[in-house]
Amino acid sequence: MATMALGGLSRVPDSFGNGDNVSKLCQEGRLKEALHMLELMVQQNIQAPINAYASLLKGCAKRKALAQGKRVHALIVQSGLDSVIFLGNTLVDMYAKCGSVFDARKVFNTMPEHNVFSWTAIISAYADHGEAEEAINLFQHMQQTGIAPDKVAFVVVLKACTRIAALEQGRQLHTQIVRSGLESDVIVGNTLVDMYAKCGSIERARQLFNNMHERSMVSWNAMITGYAQKGLGKEAFALYEQMKQQGVQPDDVTYVVLLKTCASIATLEQGKELHFQIVKSGFESDVTVGNTLVDMYAKCGSIDLARQVFNNMHERDVVSWTAMITGYVQQGLGKEALVLYEQMKQADVKLNNVTYVVLLKACASIAALKEGKQLHSQIIKSGFESNVTVGNSLVDMYAKCGSIQHAQQVFNDMHERDVVSWTVMISGYAQQGLGKEALDLYEHMKQEDLQPNNVTYVVLLKACASIAALEQGKQVHSHIIKSGFEKDLIVGNALVDMYAKCGSIEHARQVFNNLHERDMVSWTAIIAGYAQEGLGKEALTLLEQMLREGTKPDEVTYVNLLSACSHSGLVDEGRHLFDSMCKDHGVTPTMDHYACMVDLLGRAGCLADAEDFVNKMPIQPDALVWRTLLGAARNHGHVDIGRRAFDCAVKLEPENAAAYVLLSNVYAAAGRRDEVAKIRKKMKDVGVIKTPGCSWIEVDNQVHTFVAGDASHPQIKEIRAELDRLVGLMKESGYMPDLRFVLHDVADEEECEHSEKLAVVFGLISMPPGTPIRIKKNLRVCGDCHNATKIISKIVGREIIARDANRFHHFKDGFCLCGDYW
Repeated sequence: MATMALGGLSRVPDSFGNGDNVSKLCQEGRLKEALHMLELMVQQNIQAPINAYASLLKGCAKRKALAQGKRVHALIVQSGLDSVIFLGNTLVDMYAKCGSVFDARKVFNTMPEHNVFSWTAIISAYADHGEAEEAINLFQHMQQTGIAPDKVAFVVVLKACTRIAALEQGRQLHTQIVRSGLESDVIVGNTLVDMYAKCGSIERARQLFNNMHERSMVSWNAMITGYAQKGLGKEAFALYEQMKQQGVQPDDVTYVVLLKTCASIATLEQGKELHFQIVKSGFESDVTVGNTLVDMYAKCGSIDLARQVFNNMHERDVVSWTAMITGYVQQGLGKEALVLYEQMKQADVKLNNVTYVVLLKACASIAALKEGKQLHSQIIKSGFESNVTVGNSLVDMYAKCGSIQHAQQVFNDMHERDVVSWTVMISGYAQQGLGKEALDLYEHMKQEDLQPNNVTYVVLLKACASIAALEQGKQVHSHIIKSGFEKDLIVGNALVDMYAKCGSIEHARQVFNNLHERDMVSWTAIIAGYAQEGLGKEALTLLEQMLREGTKPDEVTYVNLLSACSHSGLVDEGRHLFDSMCKDHGVTPTMDHYACMVDLLGRAGCLADAEDFVNKMPIQPDALVWRTLLGAARNHGHVDIGRRAFDCAVKLEPENAAAYVLLSNVYAAAGRRDEVAKIRKKMKDVGVIKTPGCSWIEVDNQVHTFVAGDASHPQIKEIRAELDRLVGLMKESGYMPDLRFVLHDVADEEECEHSEKLAVVFGLISMPPGTPIRIKKNLRVCGDCHNATKIISKIVGREIIARDANRFHHFKDGFCLCGDYW
């Protein structure tokens, strides 16, 4: 063996022969020198004492120096000491603490004999590395070999039970502990309290705590933590007060747990009182306590106090900065979060994966694509791109910033993908209105044998709802039942919403009736379904039932109720509902509620009342309210009100095409083609682009997309041929294209190719006779298409169900259930 001089020596002096200097060097942290000295002693056949090897192994374990630990192991074998049980135990412990459970088990298996310390070391190795079940199995095997556990072994295996919430095994251990006479030991008692509390048996934990003859700070903290983790904040604080009354001074762990409790239940006043006690106790300078204070104030909605604590911290680590940035993001202050990130960089603080995830959320919340790309570049430089959580957040950020191509690229480049990765990507497509692509990705996910979770199913149901893909929604429902998620309330609510938006109110009501529990979201979803069907009276009946069952409606519920009244012509009921919402239920009207009232009055032909309502609003009307009034003017041919509403709408949102299209319809209906031309020119001058009409239809579990005048569909020739045939039959029945709803002059043939007509005809030629045709459109159905679809339903003898941007239309035998009131 080649040797190096130690302090100028290549030979160990006789005075070092007892090995004491090896242990001394280890104590001083000079591990490399100690190891070199021991290697010299072995090379020169100088017998080193066992404690020299043990000291080195403990030093390696402390510094997680696996390579050096293996060199010590080799010296032990070379010196013939590998059969010494004490060194074997220390080797097992060293390998475990250095992260190599495999090597620890290998040493354990080759030991000629084991004692309780050997077993405890290997049990602890598995428990500390997340393999609690194997730790419990080894503990049972130890007893089978006739070795009785001591208190350390009991503590280790109890902690393993705690990690996997193995309450039954924990109870069995408790029985053994009582038989062994160790229940009165404070450390064992603390571990038992912690085990029962974290395994969900909080009452048993408190019983043990009350019966303890001796309690340490750990005892109190274990019980307080148990209450906190169980969501029993009141009980946690009551025990904290009892603790102080008995003269026990809380420590930093106590304060951290209680601050987290305040954060979880948003009890700001208790948080402030704790802060006062922390200052008095001198723990404010503790960085962990400071970080938790920042987090508590942010989650309790007091972002200014969070920033004040952050600014006053004497020491800040990456957790401090991340907590403050997280606070800004949670309060919807994405811009402020990114400003703080710049200060963090100036402070030369190294970011971790959690910081990057939160910052990406900040970018996503304010659609800051440029800053998101810069973060992506920094993530690559820092080596965090391969972290699956960071990758998922990158996909989410790009999707929410509208860059679905970048999201897909990141997703494709991920070395590891979990169910969250797929869910985030599917959600990205759904959020961008790309329901077909979302469902296609779900099919790929199934091919990867990945099991969706409840969030995945919710996202999938939203994708189905967005394009009215009823059959695929039913298939997803079937998968939900097989996966056992049907009883999940959030999934159940999403199912109600999906069926309602796919035009199957019967299925929606069936799912709603079968929900094991209902919350406000459940009621709102089914009420929205009836509103979209124009079934206002049924929606109001549901409101009465909702109130009887003790669920209070919120502002979203009332938006849907007012919409239901609007689409059903229930003017008096809508007025009463609006007044009751404010007076009886304390819901402050939002802009959406005012827009609903304008729509209610305008749709019923009460245009003067609608305009008067807008002018008397207690808040400044936004562009949506004015466009709603403009839409009513279009429906009833009122040019003057339409013009006034248009002027107000474009003043607020000059680049929104909807107002221009609506006013052009008003002029076209009045025969003022010159004004239509002026509107068209003004749109061109301002650079306003009309959103193209787009329709979807599901055939044989495939979603087909159509755009007005689009010739890209592979069966476009057959579609056009059938459409021409139908138009001929329609004209024989007296149908003529209604050009009032066109922005500018077009040929009749071009007008006939609106997206919903193409989708309907494709359904007719592709689906079996008698099958209902279901389509979804992104815009409000125009009057011409509405008239044409009524006639087509009579000619072909088929039911046609169309969902536009506002509601459902059920066409049958030449009529629409909306009664032409939409």
